Amino acid sequence: MAEIIGFVGMSHSPFATLLPPSRVDSPGGKFLSDAERVRRAVEQLAPDAIVVIGPDHFHSNFYDVMPPFVLGVEEAIGFGDYGSTDGPLPVEGALAWSTYSGLADTGFDLTLSYFLTVDHGIVQGYEMITGGTSLPMVPLVVNTAAPPLPSLRRCVEMGQALGAALRSSQFRGRILIAASGGLSHWLPSNDPRDPSVGGERRMALIHGRADAKAFAAAREPKVRAMGGNSNARVNAEWDKWFLSRLTANDGDAVAALGHEKLEEEAGSGGHEVRCWLIGQAAAGRPLAWTSYEPVPEWITGMGIGTTFPVS
Repeated sequence: MAEIIGFVGMSHSPFATLLPPSRVDSPGGKFLSDAERVRRAVEQLAPDAIVVIGPDHFHSNFYDVMPPFVLGVEEAIGFGDYGSTDGPLPVEGALAWSTYSGLADTGFDLTLSYFLTVDHGIVQGYEMITGGTSLPMVPLVVNTAAPPLPSLRRCVEMGQALGAALRSSQFRGRILIAASGGLSHWLPSNDPRDPSVGGERRMALIHGRADAKAFAAAREPKVRAMGGNSNARVNAEWDKWFLSRLTANDGDAVAALGHEKLEEEAGSGGHEVRCWLIGQAAAGRPLAWTSYEPVPEWITGMGIGTTFPVS
């Protein structure tokens, strides 16, 4: 039987690599310093595999076919966006397949990928938490942009089922669960139904799979232009409330917000906290340690939470 040894939730941002802090007291310095503390704690835990839950930012999934959940079961390839790893990543296939079977038995019909592209939404946290890309992983991509978004309640249920599937797995090893995303941030709409999303941008959201590299290259200057603004919107009060709810093992309180209230409080980018809800519910333990830094220059409230002590 497998053992779940803990959960790590961690924000991600392109600007962690595009606008790195020059000092610990520079914007983002506390976040990166505390992320390194988490890496050292994970090294001491010595996991044998890691399940990484995160979103895709239109580098793999597009609105020609958009699944709510995708599980990588054989090969994973880093897209290489914003300084994240470009190329093959190790997948723990036996654990991935037993995870799929366990979730299917409880009514979760996941999309499977034998060759999954993952961007910084998966890879940045994976690299920061493990210190590289050598620890075997099981990538679970959650759609957090526009429908089909799984409901917040469904994500809690998914997490509970995921935890049961991992514990009953024939994989004989120590499993760490990680989630990447959020916290509060406000992004331009990526919903093809939105009247503000039109022309070439709408075409790219739907048909970008035909040339994902070209789509990403065209979009990157616009993303870069969003960084460095010390007045960018971040809701630190909500971010701290969110961390407090997971510290109280109360993901249900977050789920009770519903889609619209979550977006009102945490922005369109705040929907990425679905990944945290899944991961923490899978571990079945409250957060024992948290770190938070609002970094408007990175357009994001940068949070970390673990179910184990961090020194």
